[in-house]
Amino acid sequence: MIPPAVPAALHPLVAAFLTDRDGVRAALRRYGSPLHLVFPQVFTANLAALRTVLDADAVRHRLCYAHKVNRSAAFARTAAHAGIAVDVASAQELGSALSAGFPADRVEVTGPKGSAMLRAALAAGVTVNVDNLWELATLAELTPPEQPVQVLLRVSGFSGSSPSRFGIDLADVDTALELLVGHRDRVRLLGFAFHLDTAATTERVNAVGDCLELIERAYAHELAPTVLDIGGGLRQVFTADAAGYDAYDHVLRAGLLGRGPAMHWGNNTFGYHLAEGMVHGGPVFHKYANTESAAGMLAELLAAALPGHGGRALGTVLTDNLLDLWLEPGKALVDHAGITVAQVEFVKQAGNGATLVHLDLSRDTVTAADQEVLIDPIVLSEEVESRPVGVYFAGHLCLERDLVTQRQVRVAQLPSPGDPVVFANTAAYHMDLSAAQASMHPVPAKIAVLHSDGRFELCPDADYRPGDR
Repeated sequence: MIPPAVPAALHPLVAAFLTDRDGVRAALRRYGSPLHLVFPQVFTANLAALRTVLDADAVRHRLCYAHKVNRSAAFARTAAHAGIAVDVASAQELGSALSAGFPADRVEVTGPKGSAMLRAALAAGVTVNVDNLWELATLAELTPPEQPVQVLLRVSGFSGSSPSRFGIDLADVDTALELLVGHRDRVRLLGFAFHLDTAATTERVNAVGDCLELIERAYAHELAPTVLDIGGGLRQVFTADAAGYDAYDHVLRAGLLGRGPAMHWGNNTFGYHLAEGMVHGGPVFHKYANTESAAGMLAELLAAALPGHGGRALGTVLTDNLLDLWLEPGKALVDHAGITVAQVEFVKQAGNGATLVHLDLSRDTVTAADQEVLIDPIVLSEEVESRPVGVYFAGHLCLERDLVTQRQVRVAQLPSPGDPVVFANTAAYHMDLSAAQASMHPVPAKIAVLHSDGRFELCPDADYRPGDR
């Protein structure tokens, strides 16, 4: 059985670039294979979509690009050029942001921080999103009165939310407020922040409600917070055919139960577990089923009624209380703004009868950690006749686990050595989160792609300057 197709959604600019197959091959010859390609103009379009939602709701806001999503200098410079802020989570990201052109007042340091990172933040004069009481106490100790630091308190422990290893628990917030009162000459509270590991609007609304109560509590301590930072986590749309996703999932589950051809390699169950002749649980690839855009999700959140506020919408409550909404989108800004291109090295038949298409990259180059990508790679074959076949894409490491796809994938025809293979929408974490140099293979080059005057121009990511183009 040939697997159902799960086609990738492509931004029109990326789709247009891929129609020029000679151009793709020329890029591989020039810069090598595999290759990460980033599209700053798609980043700009994503930013515009979020701004449109926020402006329509008349919410005072700040967008902070979550730099951790991609190491690209082109994305960082595009964000700086657009006038938004940046969220950095390491000393290296802080240096990258400052080099990209962000002034200190548009930089926020997030995540868990040791004393060295806190000292770096203080030296740069940036805002600190405090993760815990130790960080807050250390800042109070390190900060000179003549150069007070601005902070957000990241909180967690909301009702209905899963436990988090990040943030100050709600039960400990009073301790934090007392510390702030005692060091108000050194540490100035801007507001409260959270980041939920979920896309559920209900949980976010609950968290906002709790944070609004904390703001009132802070005022009772004679502090004056004005910011509510709701973090990131806005959705991406990966597939162009949600029905195709559902069809593939159905066939995959049947194969796991032995009621149809196996779509999985070895004993991989993709997060499902089998018991009593049934498939239980959820798959690791669940996010690939999403069809709601980041802008749509944000609009839904701003329109959501806040319990305890007379049924008023979240956006209205923030505006009425003169509060600034801060967001830290990463995935939402680079959605569809990057692809990874590899080349076929050879094709072989495995002992179990499966067809393996070996590529010149490893699984870690395009897949973050233990995830499985449930959109089909795109083979740019010179063969035009369609003869669909099911294959597994294998990586170039000498490890059994290095299967780029641990599921069988539908391709239009059997690939040949040298054919480019495109992995769509890899800019959000896929390119960099698990990147390694195993077996001394180099990390793929990262190239920025710009569409200008009806043609595409390519340059090394590090050389991209939005103001010059």
